[in-house]
Amino acid sequence: MRPADLARRKQAGLPITVLTAWDALSGALVAEAGADAVLVGDSLAMVVLGHPTTLPVTLDEMLHHCRATARGMASACAAGHEPLLICDLPFLSYQCQPDDAVAAAGRVLKQSPAAAVKLEGAEPETLAVIDRLVRSGIPVMGHVGLTPQSVHRTGYRRQATDAASRERLRTAARALEQAGCFALVVEHVPAEAATELSHTLTIPVIGIGAGDSCDGQVRVTADLLGLTGSQPPFSPPLLQGRSLALEALRLWLAAQSRPSSTTAPAAPHC
Repeated sequence: MRPADLARRKQAGLPITVLTAWDALSGALVAEAGADAVLVGDSLAMVVLGHPTTLPVTLDEMLHHCRATARGMASACAAGHEPLLICDLPFLSYQCQPDDAVAAAGRVLKQSPAAAVKLEGAEPETLAVIDRLVRSGIPVMGHVGLTPQSVHRTGYRRQATDAASRERLRTAARALEQAGCFALVVEHVPAEAATELSHTLTIPVIGIGAGDSCDGQVRVTADLLGLTGSQPPFSPPLLQGRSLALEALRLWLAAQSRPSSTTAPAAPHC
């Protein structure tokens, strides 16, 4: 699967499925499950590394996890089906200077099997970076709506909830398409706003907490499996993975604490 294949799926009216992964185990799971694309998201800062936000994760850490994910995918991909691997560019790896952004994104493509990068926002500086990356041959996925790297400015609240902010969302989405993004993640916005973008943009619109009428959906795999301590309101778990794992581990630990029935009896005292 290549970036252009996602556009072909949209044109054919086929839904696009994207799951996150962060290591060989999760990479193998999502690849074997049949995801169209696998995102090594900077959400691993919270899911795997224990940070309260996505901001602390570094480019070196993203590369480490991207390579591990790719190894897991390679071990599990069915013949003829290889998901598109996308890696998030972490906070401050692309916001400071276009040259730095090209170097960061170039490292992702040179030092991992990822075929594309994802970055957040549509500010003029970010659009200039995207244009530079695309002209350098680096496929870019955009991200608007709730952008976790802006948590200290916007929080985790729903975006585009009034007429003015919805118009800003439209403007940002159109600008990202014009800058050359091959697809766009739209996070935590009203369904009707995301549906409108899906109908007006030629590139695929991938929703998360944005209704069911987008061209595709992306989810944090740990949320779907119920492994995280708290769930976002738009991603209910498909199973209670954390509870199931705790129950299994507690059963094993309890079994180990019981005396074994095969233990030889103690020798009698003289």
